[in-house]
Amino acid sequence: MIIDIHTHIFPSRIRKNRQQYFPTESAFKLLYESPKSSLVSAEETVGMMDAEGVDRSVVFGFPWRDIRVAREGNDYVLESIHRYPDRLVGFCCLDPAVKDAEKEVERCLDGGLSGVGELAFYESGMDARALDRLAPIMELCQDRDVPVMVHTNEPVGHQYPGKTPNTLAQIYRLVTRFPNNSIILAHWGGGVFFYYLLRKEVKEALGNAYFDTAASPFLYNPAIYNMAIQIMGADKILFGTDFPLLKPSRYFKEFKTAGLSDSDKRKICGGNAKHLLGIRS
Repeated sequence: MIIDIHTHIFPSRIRKNRQQYFPTESAFKLLYESPKSSLVSAEETVGMMDAEGVDRSVVFGFPWRDIRVAREGNDYVLESIHRYPDRLVGFCCLDPAVKDAEKEVERCLDGGLSGVGELAFYESGMDARALDRLAPIMELCQDRDVPVMVHTNEPVGHQYPGKTPNTLAQIYRLVTRFPNNSIILAHWGGGVFFYYLLRKEVKEALGNAYFDTAASPFLYNPAIYNMAIQIMGADKILFGTDFPLLKPSRYFKEFKTAGLSDSDKRKICGGNAKHLLGIRS
């Protein structure tokens, strides 16, 4: 079973009128102002899955500041998973700082969503205040035993839309502050997994963390797969494409270039996600 843990979908009104959200949603503008930044529907995502050989995808929208828009996006995800129950798994997405964020997460989980994410702090980074705002959501997800996906990125190198000012220390504090949550660190966790190699503390502290591969072909050499497996094992890596940013075939090509074993590919491409999400064959 191939499971894509990281894809974005948007309802028709947002896809057709993205410009109207730019004045009040600066992070959305940052990522989607360019016409080259695609916004796709659930139908388009399922069509891509059929063409690329993906069995299931985790779908979510954007961490909107406006709770009304967040509800609209989450309602679309709820509607989509009920239309495609054997193909799509949904996460609740919103800005953790919005009023009634916890209530919205609870509503979405009650409605059938399987986790929360991709949460992001595009303009602030993950400072102490951001973690305080996140705490009620993390507590709820811990109680429900569902994962939380958080946007992270490497703190060095070239700039690009959506690259946050997070630091490795902030990413580490996120994981250590919520040790009983299953946390998916998007985009390889900004590289924090390297510190598994420290003799003390970090390997155990990152025991609740998973790392997805979203946008990897734009960010890293294919050698990262074998290096990550050597450092922390294949059990912690989740296949994610960030579709529509990239299609799965781009990743499959990199797996071949990296020479991954069939066993490791099975874990990365679906086995780990299947276990984490409680998906039955």
